[in-house]
Amino acid sequence: QVQLVESGGGLVQPGGSLRLSCAASGSSSRFNVMGWYRQAPEKQRELVAIISSGGSTNYADGVKGRFTISRDNARNTAVLQMNSLQTEDTAVYYCNAVYQGPFGRYEYWGQGTQVTVSS
Repeated sequence: QVQLVESGGGLVQPGGSLRLSCAASGSSSRFNVMGWYRQAPEKQRELVAIISSGGSTNYADGVKGRFTISRDNARNTAVLQMNSLQTEDTAVYYCNAVYQGPFGRYEYWGQGTQVTVSS
């Protein structure tokens, strides 16, 4: 059973930084893609950043230049470094992992971690 566990959320003032971590357990296979999504109250879940096993990245326009995603393939972990946080970044952040194998596509989600940006 694959599990994704996020950590690192919390309360921070505007302009501050947070570092989110995602650790995957229960799988010895390398995920094709790992990423972060977020959901603010009364809004749909949206992509924040994704990274392939080869290191290619994609960011939402609103976080480019402020957030950086990275991963450790050997440990099946992903990190989202968030700088210059704004109140609009307040949301529950979810780790996501996708494995495309010979028997199909498998997608996993973490339980979410709250990020609150407020003065």
